[in-house]
Amino acid sequence: MIEKQAVTVRPLEQEDLALILDWRNHPEVRRYMYSQHPIKPEEHQQWFLSCQNNPERHPLIVEQEGKPFGFVNFTEHKNRKIADWGFYLAPDAKKGVGSLLGQSALNYAFNTLKLHKICGEALGFNDKSIRFHLKMGFRQEGLLKDQFFDAQQSQFHDIACFGLLASEWSSQYSTPEHPI
Repeated sequence: MIEKQAVTVRPLEQEDLALILDWRNHPEVRRYMYSQHPIKPEEHQQWFLSCQNNPERHPLIVEQEGKPFGFVNFTEHKNRKIADWGFYLAPDAKKGVGSLLGQSALNYAFNTLKLHKICGEALGFNDKSIRFHLKMGFRQEGLLKDQFFDAQQSQFHDIACFGLLASEWSSQYSTPEHPI
C-alpha cells in the first residue's frame, strides 16, 4: 500500500532537470506528447529558464519519501484562476502512484495556487490518460476531431478535453488535513 502522507509536491529545481529530461525522453512517455522528438539538454534548459521567468508557469516535482516519481506542470491562463496541466510519471514508477500524483498535484493547484479550474487534454489513443482524468473527477468537456497529426504514425488523432472545478474537487477529495 502506498501512503499518501509521504507524498510531497515541490517546485522544480535546476538539480532536477537531468532526471526529468530522462523521463520525458523515455519512449513510453514521449509517445503521448504533442512534441514527440527527443528533447536535447539545451532545449530543456531553455524551457526551464522560460518557466522561471514566468509567474504563470508552475513546474513541479512529486516525491514520495524524498524520492521523485513524477512531474506536473500547471500553466495559468491570463486570468490567473484557470490553468492547463500536464504530467508524467517516472518510467520506473511503482504501480499505483499515478493516483497519488494526481491527488497531490490537484490539492496543490486548488489549495496552494488557489486555482478555480484545471484543464487537461489527452490524445485520443491515450486510453490510460483519459481514464485517469475521469478517475480524478474531471469531466470531458469536448473532443477535437483529428486535431493532432502524428508524424511518426502519419495519421491524425483526436484530442479529448477535460475540466475540473475547485468546487468539484473539494466535494470529492477535500479532507480535514487538506481542506479546499
